[in-house]
Amino acid sequence: MAGSFVLEEAQTFLRDKQLDGWLLADFQHNNPIFWEVVGGRRHTTRRAFLLIPPAGVPRFLLHMIDAERLRDLGWPIDVYLSRSDQEAGLRALVSGRQRLAMEYSPACSLPVVSRVDAGTIEEVRSLGIDVVSSGDVLQYAVARWSPTQRQTHEFAATAVVQIANEAYRWIGERIGTGVTEFETRAFIRDQFAARDLWTEEGPDVAINAHSSDPHYQPTADVSSRIVAGDWVLIDLWAKQRQPNSIYGDTTWVGYVGREVPLLYQRVFDSVQRARDGAVRLLEEAWRQGRELEGWQVDEAARQQIAADGYGKFFTHRLGHSLGEAIHSSGVNLDGFETRDTRKIIPGVGFSVEPGIYLPEFGVRLEIDVYVDPDGGPRITTPVQNEIVRI
Repeated sequence: MAGSFVLEEAQTFLRDKQLDGWLLADFQHNNPIFWEVVGGRRHTTRRAFLLIPPAGVPRFLLHMIDAERLRDLGWPIDVYLSRSDQEAGLRALVSGRQRLAMEYSPACSLPVVSRVDAGTIEEVRSLGIDVVSSGDVLQYAVARWSPTQRQTHEFAATAVVQIANEAYRWIGERIGTGVTEFETRAFIRDQFAARDLWTEEGPDVAINAHSSDPHYQPTADVSSRIVAGDWVLIDLWAKQRQPNSIYGDTTWVGYVGREVPLLYQRVFDSVQRARDGAVRLLEEAWRQGRELEGWQVDEAARQQIAADGYGKFFTHRLGHSLGEAIHSSGVNLDGFETRDTRKIIPGVGFSVEPGIYLPEFGVRLEIDVYVDPDGGPRITTPVQNEIVRI
């Protein structure tokens, strides 16, 4: 199979959890997990089903029009034409099974998992199937990185930090003659191209109050000039162009001037304590052989920022899964936007990015972490410990 999906490991997980299979359903690419398992998107237009059994060969149920698009994978394909054909085909596909995992999350508590529409869930349940969430199996079988993917991530993680610092130097060289957020964004994208890196969107280059918006991106029409005394946040993410590459993602902050105002430093220090405390928790749990869930790491960082008096200004989760997509399908460090109860398992990667967003400016310090199966949690990005002086 292409991509990071490993059939044998998925089936081992299904057997361990006493599940009768993993049923993936897609319609017009509304379930990206389906396509991660398949190994890349194909042009399909009708409903598609894939059953991965605990043992044996996976099997597709596809419309006749789409069947040839997936035949090269070598898995058996049942073909349907009409709605009644599809209903009969699905009934046959799941016959004899009782508990199936699907991209479903009760009450949509984990939106990253909840990809299958309610009607399809109802249809499967009407066949006597107990549908459970595939959140754990997809993390185990899809979200973990292969050794090659780890290498692609390490390249990208180092590169994005290098480019961030080059961008700060580039701004400093142009302060006297004039430079804008949007021009800096263009410079960063040029550096991506020079290193054969790619991203769907971004980066974020945000000064002063713009940095209070975690996803602000300048445009040709909306962009501020950067001058002495400005606070400059740069968030950038990219990956290599080769197939199955993993993103690197980082956020740094800087100040145009030599003497950083006390409030900027105070907020920076709080965010740094939260970031470093989250990493210590991950490392300590690994040494103690203690499993952590995603929400627990978020909670620890959030408690630190609250103790510093900035709790209401930390307005997003602590971190997101990293993969072939910048926001991937593995465990998120989140007890705020959702409550991610999935385990932080060896082989996954994620960001750690606490932030404080005051009305006048925002601070976010983002690093990437990979859970090495042998050595435990490891930071893969160079770490910012001082405010960049521009």
